[in-house]
Amino acid sequence: MTQKKIPVRQCVGCRTQRPKRELIRVVRSPEGQASIDSKGKKPGRGAYLCPDPDCLKKAIKSKALSRALGMEIPEEVFETLKSQMEAGE
Repeated sequence: MTQKKIPVRQCVGCRTQRPKRELIRVVRSPEGQASIDSKGKKPGRGAYLCPDPDCLKKAIKSKALSRALGMEIPEEVFETLKSQMEAGE
């Protein structure tokens, strides 16, 4: 029997490779809106973050999330990410 391949993505904050399901996806929609994609199914350009507030801080400081999505990320997206991480989702 063959093992099913687990998709791996890189966190834009700490740059470590982790299974896709363990990461939070932030997506830029075709209309240019940034949002959090909890199901991983929204269309558009995606960037991944570990569910760790330290990774979010690194990504904000280095502007890695903005670079990965090719746009300025609205402050409310960062606030939502922060609250999700603190809630332990």
